[in-house]
Amino acid sequence: MDVARKRPCQARRVGRNSKIMQQSLDMLIARLDTLLDDLSDAEAAQSVAIAAVAPQHRAGAVNLVHYTTLRRRDRRELQNDLMDIGATSLATAEANVQAKVHAGRNVLAALRGDTGPWNLDAINSALDGGDAILKANSDALFGPMRPDRPTRIMVTFPSEAADDPRLVTALVDAGMDVARVNCAHDEPAAWQRMAANVRAAATTAGRSVRVSMDLPGPKLRTGPILDGPAVGRARVTRDESGHVLAPAGLWLTPAHHPASPPAPAAPARHPALAVHVDEAWLSARGPGDVITLHDTRGPERTFTVTTVSPDGVLAQGHHNTYLDNGAKLWCSDSATTAGGIPPVIRRLTLNTGQQLVLTTDLAPSHMASVGHLTRLGCTLAEAIAALRPGDPVLFDDGRIAAVVESVEPGEATVRITQAQPGGSHLGAEKGINLPDTVLALTALTPEDDSHLPFIAAHADMVAVSFIRTAGDVEHVLDRLHAANADHLGLVLKIETRQGFENLPAIMLVAMRHPRVAVMIARGDLAVEIGFERLAEVPRQILALCEAAHVPVIWATQVLETLAKTGQPARAEITDAAAGERADCVMLNKGPHITDAIRTLDDILARMSEVQTKSRTLMRHIHSWDVR
Repeated sequence: MDVARKRPCQARRVGRNSKIMQQSLDMLIARLDTLLDDLSDAEAAQSVAIAAVAPQHRAGAVNLVHYTTLRRRDRRELQNDLMDIGATSLATAEANVQAKVHAGRNVLAALRGDTGPWNLDAINSALDGGDAILKANSDALFGPMRPDRPTRIMVTFPSEAADDPRLVTALVDAGMDVARVNCAHDEPAAWQRMAANVRAAATTAGRSVRVSMDLPGPKLRTGPILDGPAVGRARVTRDESGHVLAPAGLWLTPAHHPASPPAPAAPARHPALAVHVDEAWLSARGPGDVITLHDTRGPERTFTVTTVSPDGVLAQGHHNTYLDNGAKLWCSDSATTAGGIPPVIRRLTLNTGQQLVLTTDLAPSHMASVGHLTRLGCTLAEAIAALRPGDPVLFDDGRIAAVVESVEPGEATVRITQAQPGGSHLGAEKGINLPDTVLALTALTPEDDSHLPFIAAHADMVAVSFIRTAGDVEHVLDRLHAANADHLGLVLKIETRQGFENLPAIMLVAMRHPRVAVMIARGDLAVEIGFERLAEVPRQILALCEAAHVPVIWATQVLETLAKTGQPARAEITDAAAGERADCVMLNKGPHITDAIRTLDDILARMSEVQTKSRTLMRHIHSWDVR
């Protein structure tokens, strides 16, 4: 009897649950229909910009507009509701947003009992098509991908690459796909030799290696600082107990044709102090000669000649010695005058709470006397003019922070808000970042513009710094056309907060160019947005570029410790693996760069089996087989 009474109740509960499910499905389908309408409306609103892009970017431009529309609202609640039913998470919608939403709607409609049509072939084709377009765009810019590694490797060339073909061949043999020539250094003749060495090495290797020339853009840096006295130091090497392990060295070399001192031999850790002297006096010196001089602090010092060579004479002593230009060196009643000692490079010491005046006057700065403010030049007068009270100012990769207190014609007074205890040192030619200041500058300086015809003749692509707005890109495209350089690939370096915030508009204009990529310059970008956001913002740039089917270069300090020391840090291995989501990873120069290339090649090849863009691939993990 009790059982009989329960059955109708159970039926009513099932009916209520079914009705609730039906209502839930109806609501979710309505929300997806609204989203699809929003995508169509956004596409229509941007129809002029979409029509202006190059034909190979048309689908990417549409999808870029769809993706920015998707991300302009918080979709987390919708994601959770869809995942609860097993429809879609929308988390991997970058390849084709509209197709992904349609696929989720189909699942919901099927659960509701609808009979279709589902257009499955069209949806699958659209989802796969996004990946295919991105691959084609990457191949067009970077050349054919390696068989076992879809992500390319870019290497920044040292100056030696201009005159050392064997170095370039070693880089190509190790796995370099793109050579980056930094046009902030060296001269066009050296850039040309670098490019020629790449072409020769690639031909020998039988594969494609592209050349990218990187223009520096406007240089926002600290001005000169007054040098200290021309005083050098010859240093002994001591152990932890203060005992002398190796003597101090003086390298005496002819003033008319000086040579660099030899590298210190173990256990010495300090190179000999190079001093330019009279050639006739020097030619009379021999092993065992004793040279006397007076330290700038007063005491007399003696150095004994130990080595004589065609380039100079090495003399050694047992005391630290300070020597300045004009000092007399005596040997056997014969004297010569010391020269060639460079001035001491000074840096300003800045403390939290201290005021500093930034000025357009590039006269060398010096520490002010008591009661006066220290003044420091800024290489861009436009930056000083654009500052407003309250604007943050960051120096030397963000190591020193300040805020603008007042602005006068030609100068701005800032107060230091962040420095190390005891003060932080700030030298000349250090970077200045103005994350909240809008600068009236173009991305190409007149000097950059003058180099475009040369780059068009010798490189495959040009990288442009300081991209902040869509207007910057329009200017770059105009200048490329004026220089007959439309055939060059175009790399846009995103390194400012404004560049990140304006990236959708920047890319829509950039996609008018047939071959374009985005470089995530994480160094300056971290300073501009704050290091806390560095884990988040590059991922968002990767996703946006994937949606646009535009390749990305993952840059700044990848395997930096390995390239410089030969031994990687554990954290940078993980960082290098994250670069697999990009289409190219950039390595910087270093004495162990070929080791870094081979290591990165191995990491990227392994990661390609477990990750493609934002999607995890479930490769067979043999270690977990049940035995």
